[in-house]
Amino acid sequence: MNDILVIHKDFNQGDFEFIERKGLGHPDTLADMLAEYLSNKYSNYTLKRFGAILHHNFDKIGLLGGTSFVTFGQGHLTKPIKVLINGRVSTKFGKQIIPTRKLLVKWTKEFFKNRLPNLNINKDLNFCLNISNQSSPGKTHEKESLKGARRYWFEPRGLDDLPELKKLIANDTSLGVGYAPSSVLEKAVLDIESVLNSASYKRKNPWIGSDIKILAFRSGLDIKITMCIPQIANNVKNIENYKGNLTIAASDIKKIVRKYPFNKFELNINTRDKFDVCEIYLTATGSSIESGDEGLTGRGNRVNRLITPNRPMNIECVFGKNPVYHIGKIYYVSAFKIAEKIYKKFGIENEIYLASQSGSDLLDPWITIVTVPKKFKRLKEIKDFVYKELSNLSKITFRIINGKEILP
Repeated sequence: MNDILVIHKDFNQGDFEFIERKGLGHPDTLADMLAEYLSNKYSNYTLKRFGAILHHNFDKIGLLGGTSFVTFGQGHLTKPIKVLINGRVSTKFGKQIIPTRKLLVKWTKEFFKNRLPNLNINKDLNFCLNISNQSSPGKTHEKESLKGARRYWFEPRGLDDLPELKKLIANDTSLGVGYAPSSVLEKAVLDIESVLNSASYKRKNPWIGSDIKILAFRSGLDIKITMCIPQIANNVKNIENYKGNLTIAASDIKKIVRKYPFNKFELNINTRDKFDVCEIYLTATGSSIESGDEGLTGRGNRVNRLITPNRPMNIECVFGKNPVYHIGKIYYVSAFKIAEKIYKKFGIENEIYLASQSGSDLLDPWITIVTVPKKFKRLKEIKDFVYKELSNLSKITFRIINGKEILP
């Protein structure tokens, strides 16, 4: 095994902190979670039928915004949302053809039916499938390549053509990072959005859309939050109703923030609203995806469901990647899990960095770094603990495909 580096660090959350959260209905979040939904559905489909998760990647999903008609009391799409499904996927196993295009369209409609219930899924979605079963670089047309794994990567003749069943090999050179514990502001931001986008809140406030965006700033114990909160036209009678809804939301947000140990709190909502010309965040579906906005995988929240520029982070997109051997997913998710376990066991703030080399042993990262507070001296215990966690990395796969690790 490669050595684990334990490095002492002066942990200090600093004098200021920025946190961004793109809510459940934000186009980038929709793209991320659609990619993950398709990967999980495909993984479980092939696992059940063929005894293994077949090779695939759906981490390049694009959602191209439609157009809508919106007025008080009613709203609908006038042009559909374009769903661009880019990816590579196994299209057959042995002699059995997998109806990948039919399945991907079916699963995408399922996803949008749950995420944007005001959509007409048979009318408001326009599909473009750019699906390939070509292997990444490595396959050649030399006669010796007949003995290699790449030739049958996306068209395996049987389980023997899936090398990861014998040994897990890193598919890429990449980096996974994680940390624990979450800051107070991180917890508060997630709390705000989870409440406003909860089923119970929507039952009481059917006007609220899901494309809620939050940018929070902390200076010492003073915080400022600016938010975008869409309203659903069918449930908003007039401009006074719209303004009243914003007042309700502001009051509920302040109640949530009061649970946390902050001093001053400043809140701004829908700062682009111009009431005199009725330029307001009124939507048909509750998401800006209906009005030309676009969503792409990897541009939204990280594994911790937030965008945290004051913390270690990577721009690697985990969503839709193969959950068996894709380092950009396995290492990123595992880094956060290991950091959380270290915090729970040792009670210390820490950061984890897992770096891979393409083609190397997935369970033995090329470089592993753990940062711990300067006063912490139990370094051997930390190393032994992390070694044990690394040996169990493969177990994360089934938690991922069962929806227990990567949350919206």
